[in-house]
Amino acid sequence: MVNTDKIIIVGDRVLIRPSKGGDKSQGGLYLPPNVVEKEKVQSGYVIKTGPGYPIASPGEEEPWKEEKHTKYIPLQTREGDLALYLRKDGIEIELDQDKLVIVPQSAILLLLREDDITSI
Repeated sequence: MVNTDKIIIVGDRVLIRPSKGGDKSQGGLYLPPNVVEKEKVQSGYVIKTGPGYPIASPGEEEPWKEEKHTKYIPLQTREGDLALYLRKDGIEIELDQDKLVIVPQSAILLLLREDDITSI
């Protein structure tokens, strides 16, 4: 497991631990890793998220000046969400021998949040 205490995710980025599933086909055949890696969409669990999209204060003439309190539009993702994301938009990294993916929120297609799911 990666210690995420010292990791800071910037902007609208999301750190995801890809799911290990998918190594077996529906017919019961075992698939080699390169076949699974070629899929366009992948799922994984959100480990950490960035603060969101920075916004300028209204009427600010010089937005590049240092601000004491930057305001953000928050992201929809939360830690622990299961995310379905576009693989081509992700950047794969390895921390402490753990493979992770950094993706922008715009690459996430679907979120599954266990605590917010209600029966209809």
